[in-house]
Amino acid sequence: MTTAPPVSVEGLLLTADRLLDGEPADATTAGRYRGACLALRTALELCVDRALEGAKPGLSRTTGRAKLLLLHSVASAETARRAKALWSQLSLGCHYHLYELGPTYDQVRAWRVGADELVRALGHRSGH
Repeated sequence: MTTAPPVSVEGLLLTADRLLDGEPADATTAGRYRGACLALRTALELCVDRALEGAKPGLSRTTGRAKLLLLHSVASAETARRAKALWSQLSLGCHYHLYELGPTYDQVRAWRVGADELVRALGHRSGH
């Protein structure tokens, strides 16, 4: 059995871009947008994990909500607030609810831009 290669932030952002660009063609539009939201949320979570682990070893092993609350200890208050808000929006966007419309292209594209800004603000560089 082979093991999967480690997930990278860049790979997740690229996956979100590909989904927004219409790949795979046989997937539904709503499915691609929800998939892009999930890829973006995972990329953000990886960056938060790395920022916390780099500053305070052991913090990355706590829950996602706790990590977002603790983020202000290693990033500016504005960055921590934006990360929590984006994570919440992406979480709503990647979950299917029968009684709600899924996220639109424009929403997911705006979240993609926000994710890129937060990745940079949290100090992620290629190779991390």
